[in-house]
Amino acid sequence: MSENLDHQLCFLLYVSSKEIIKEYTARLKKYDLTYTGYITILALCDEEHLTIKQLGHKLFLDSGTLTPLVKRLESNGYVNRKRSKEDERHLFVSLTPKGRALSENLHCIGEDILQNSSIQIQPEKVKELHAMLSQFINQLR
Repeated sequence: MSENLDHQLCFLLYVSSKEIIKEYTARLKKYDLTYTGYITILALCDEEHLTIKQLGHKLFLDSGTLTPLVKRLESNGYVNRKRSKEDERHLFVSLTPKGRALSENLHCIGEDILQNSSIQIQPEKVKELHAMLSQFINQLR
C-alpha cells in the first residue's frame, strides 16, 4: 500500500468519522447533546441498567471521558446514577423518563442524515459498510 496520505486506511476512517459526526452534531444541537451524549443515550436504550465500566466498554470510552459526560446528562435530567447496594464500587446508570422520551426523537437521526444530507449512499451499501466495520472493530478488540 502506498504511503501517500489519501491511501492510508486510518486517515480515511478518521475523516469519515469526523465528517459524519459533524452531520450528527448539527442535528443534536436542538437537544443540547454532543455526539458522545447521543451514543450514551442510545446505549442505555439497548440495555436498561449499566455500570459505568460496562457503558465505557460498550462505547469505547474511558472513565475520564465518560464520568463528566454522564454527570452532564444527569444534570440535564436524562440519566440517573446510583451506587450498587451490594458493592458501592459499582455505579449504575439508567435513563430517566425524560431520557427515554428524548431517545424516541433520536432514533431517526441516522436515517435523516442518509436521506437529507450530502451523503449519497444506497441502503444496501450502508449495510455492507456496517458489516465490514463491525467485523473490523471486533477483530481489533
